[in-house]
Amino acid sequence: MRRSSMSAARRSTVAAVSLAFAVGLGAGPAAAQDGASGAAETTTETRTAPQQAAKPQMEEVKIGLLRTYERTLALSVLDIPPEDIGVAGAEVAIADNDTTGSFMGQDFTLDTVTLAPGDDVKPAAEKMLADGIHYIVTDLNAEDTLAVADLAAAQNALVFNAGALDNRLRDADCRANLLHTAPSYAMLTDGLAQYLMWKQWRNWALVSGEHEADKEFAESLKRSATKFGGNIVGEKVFEDTGGARATDSGQALVQRQLPVFLQDLPDHDVLLVADESEVFGTYVPWRTWVPRPVAGTAGLTPGSWHPSSEQWGGAQIQNRFEDATGRRMLSKDMQTWTAVRVVGEAASRTQSTDPKVLDDFIKSPDFTIAAFKGQRLTFRDWNWQLRQPVLLATQDSVVSASPQEGFLHQVSNLDTLGLDRPESACSL
Repeated sequence: MRRSSMSAARRSTVAAVSLAFAVGLGAGPAAAQDGASGAAETTTETRTAPQQAAKPQMEEVKIGLLRTYERTLALSVLDIPPEDIGVAGAEVAIADNDTTGSFMGQDFTLDTVTLAPGDDVKPAAEKMLADGIHYIVTDLNAEDTLAVADLAAAQNALVFNAGALDNRLRDADCRANLLHTAPSYAMLTDGLAQYLMWKQWRNWALVSGEHEADKEFAESLKRSATKFGGNIVGEKVFEDTGGARATDSGQALVQRQLPVFLQDLPDHDVLLVADESEVFGTYVPWRTWVPRPVAGTAGLTPGSWHPSSEQWGGAQIQNRFEDATGRRMLSKDMQTWTAVRVVGEAASRTQSTDPKVLDDFIKSPDFTIAAFKGQRLTFRDWNWQLRQPVLLATQDSVVSASPQEGFLHQVSNLDTLGLDRPESACSL
């Protein structure tokens, strides 16, 4: 387990970057001097007054980030998650919160705990709660996310899920104190399906992995096909036989074997890939039996953010993030950034640090948050999922953003993505 607060050096760097975008304030002379007889006395008072002035008392807002991280293999070294993924997003958000909060007597702090996958998350969560942390941002699997949410509920604390995409957390396994800034699998696959239907590419073949996350993504793709009228004409499962992922003969073998594996699929417009486990998906584009576009976890991929996104003011956050961290912002960074900013936005709008006041406002219909996605975002009151557009992108650029034109909803077009109220078994 690694526990850390934002280092002073890094916090200074991140804060400086954020302050560069804030309005600078300057201090002028306290008053004009009049009367020669009191000049010396007045001058003395003018020098000492700033030293004697009482500083406004800062009220602390404590936020915790609880995550698991282990450097894992990927089919491409470019896809290995950086060690500070998620942490960097939260730290930039803390600095953004402090930019406004410093003028309002609010001081936001971040306590980060990093565990190895499989570690027990409960002691770390209990320590955060005992330390008075009311807001815990998580980047954990579904089971651990629920464990933290249940512990926090006993303390009337809120948990922001910034990592788990599982649909069930927005469905039967929802919690009243669990809010989601990470999109669900259903939102991601709905966003992709809308674009494919808009392109009139209606016939899809599906190749999925055999691990649980692969199966869930595949099931979500099937659900989206049914929802929007797509036709899955054929399916195959890629067996994970293990072995080295990078060998001298690897590319030659993949080039020969993968097209043969795919050749018996029925005719299709698009080949969908469900490989959350990084076993084969990266190899599929340009290695199909017939020339077809690839989408899903490879090729055209859906996400909450993309390193190349600069629309809707996105260049501002990208530049701030890159100046502070030395890299571009990834989806998980945006998800943790948004979670921390939700707390800061609530504190700014209510001019309060009282957890009850902030919680009530965050869950109210009046709450919105700007996240560089073309519109202010809100939480669904039936499962506390953050409504947000889904970006569809290749490795290098954003191709489109869903919801697509023509996909309408009586409340919000964003509710065409993911589990709408009638589709969710969540009962809060």
